[in-house]
Amino acid sequence: MQEQAARFGTGVKYLAKITAVGFSTQPFRIILDSGDSIESCPVIIATGAYHWHLGVPSEPRIENKGVTYCAMRDGALPAFRNKSLVVVASDSTCEKVLYLTRFSSIVYLVHRRDTLRASRVMAERTLSNPKIQPVWNSMADNVFGGEEVRGVGSKETVIRELSTLGCSGVFVTIGHVPGVFVAGDCADFVYSRAITAADMGGCIAATAAERFLALQPSS
Repeated sequence: MQEQAARFGTGVKYLAKITAVGFSTQPFRIILDSGDSIESCPVIIATGAYHWHLGVPSEPRIENKGVTYCAMRDGALPAFRNKSLVVVASDSTCEKVLYLTRFSSIVYLVHRRDTLRASRVMAERTLSNPKIQPVWNSMADNVFGGEEVRGVGSKETVIRELSTLGCSGVFVTIGHVPGVFVAGDCADFVYSRAITAADMGGCIAATAAERFLALQPSS
């Protein structure tokens, strides 16, 4: 596989560890532990499973005690049945929120903008569901609770008003950057096998990255 990749011009670096990445501007900057850096856009991440955090002070203490990062895996757990839930949303959240309505009493959809960028059909399905209550122009500012989640602090992004949403679970579905693609376990929590990583993940990520490049203005 490596020989085939090299035949098409792929470079390979051994004994190098990535210590930092800069995804705020393009081209992206990848910092290595040697002090060298690589500039690239797009970037395909194939590191295995990882999730983005909220970054609020209480998160490490209450993680896995009501704060979760996978709605499809954890949504049906008894701890969340017929309870109020909060989803800290990105634009790809609609399917996860609709899934959670099967088990919860109400789902608060905390979104940093005032509209969903999902497809029109998916957005309409989400917003017309009586169990889903959107909280627009807001971000999660804190998670309250000791041994279990009791609520989420929400900060309005325009007038900076603070409020509290009572809930028993927080589902974090954030962390997307244009030009960054994933392959393998970091995108697939179900099958987690090398063959599906190369087939379903690697092929899709590579094709998406190629399409991304094709849409960029020529330099």
